[in-house]
Amino acid sequence: MIYRNPVIPGFFPDPSVCRVGDTFYLVCSSFQFFPGVPLFESRDLINWTQIGHVLTRASQLPLKNADSVGGIYAPTIRHDNGRFYMVTTNVSVGGHFYVWTDDIHGEWSEPIPVDQEGIDPSLFFEDGRAYFMSNGTDENGNSAILQCEIDIATGRRLTPTRAVWGGTGGRFLESPHLYHIGKYYYLTASEGGTEYGHMVVLARGETPYGPFEGCPHNPVLTNRNEGGYLLQGCGHGDLVDDPRGNWWMVHLGFRQIHRWMMFHTTGREVCLVPVTFGADGWFTAGDNGVTRLTVETDRIADSVTQTTGAALTFANTAPGREWVRLQNPHDENYIFSADRFTLRGTPVTLDEIGDSPTWVGIRQTEMMFGFSVQLALDADLPQEAGVTVYMTQALHYDLFVRTDADGTRTLVRRAVLGSIRQEITAPIAAACDSVTLQIKGAPVSYHFYAQTDTAVDLGTLESKFVSTEVAGNFTGVTLGLFAVGDGGTAAFYAWNMDSERVE
Repeated sequence: MIYRNPVIPGFFPDPSVCRVGDTFYLVCSSFQFFPGVPLFESRDLINWTQIGHVLTRASQLPLKNADSVGGIYAPTIRHDNGRFYMVTTNVSVGGHFYVWTDDIHGEWSEPIPVDQEGIDPSLFFEDGRAYFMSNGTDENGNSAILQCEIDIATGRRLTPTRAVWGGTGGRFLESPHLYHIGKYYYLTASEGGTEYGHMVVLARGETPYGPFEGCPHNPVLTNRNEGGYLLQGCGHGDLVDDPRGNWWMVHLGFRQIHRWMMFHTTGREVCLVPVTFGADGWFTAGDNGVTRLTVETDRIADSVTQTTGAALTFANTAPGREWVRLQNPHDENYIFSADRFTLRGTPVTLDEIGDSPTWVGIRQTEMMFGFSVQLALDADLPQEAGVTVYMTQALHYDLFVRTDADGTRTLVRRAVLGSIRQEITAPIAAACDSVTLQIKGAPVSYHFYAQTDTAVDLGTLESKFVSTEVAGNFTGVTLGLFAVGDGGTAAFYAWNMDSERVE
């Protein structure tokens, strides 16, 4: 059969996967968004259903002052002795920790901290022992993969932390994972930075502590030499076997807005490639070490069909699943129902990181999309209420209704680009009781429209200015609803979003 990458499109970076029986489970980074660590399941590795998030309580996920380079980094999911574990790092508050559950569809435990430097933690279980890994530095200050054994009940280190591998010499050694396959313990990691030089490297040894020998044909996966190819930045991989004994790698990658324009807006996404072991016991991932947008494989039955994204509405999405909020939200400012979201405005704007604004967003998953919602122009409408193309507090495009002190209402299209703020406005007739706000996405632009008693074309803004390359961050664009003001509520209804993949 033929499938297309990414298998989970949109801002879902740093994927990690495990299998229990015939079901696969996958988690991703979430940075400053709440709830944290999106959780997916699949039976075939190409069709994934989001079943919720791992970190759903403020006690698990403190995000005070977290921005798009803060919060939750690089989780790993593992299963041992009937229990699921998810280990990650909150770089804003608390460092490394893990949580556990005996019910993958239920709640997870309170965080258990682990005292070790670095980021990108991972767990490996064998013979009743729990091995904890992260990146860091050795005794000479060189980049290294660090490892210790921990008491899985308490997180306490049972052995001193030691450096077990120094990588191949590429920059930013990170994302270690350990596997026991046949006679060897395989150690994967990433180098090159999570940008255009990203790559997966491999080593192996005969004990969990090594010594580890680097693969002679490293890197085992990278798209760094694929100039003019839409899919770039491939790295941060995790291995899993299927019930038929085949091995696979999930990893992150991103799609440029154009083959010759080095910008991406949909964030780092989840890709899947077959893993092939050679007679020498080393493996290569993908198409001779490259991830393709289209993959043909006989490892998945032809009867399996890769589903495409359905049109989304309030009825088939849910807050806390597809919809997320920024930092630790103030629940009293939201009323969610099956046919509308009602948001109460506060003085916190989208330009701030000191507190959570009244905002709820959903990931942009494709570069071609339509996003439309109706806003009721009620008497108590807050000062500003509308929709936003949100990358960071310093980079976002907004389309909203502004209500002045005398009750006058105006349509506003605003571009926030660091210290530059540009606005264009259009009047709203006093008799209007609602306005439809629309964003139409294309690879290189966002077009803004509104419909009141007449159609209003508010023009186009370039997508590259809300890209990761301009923002210098680790997330992707989210499309949100927001309200700003001193009280007053905004009722959004008849929302829909449709997306189309372009290659």
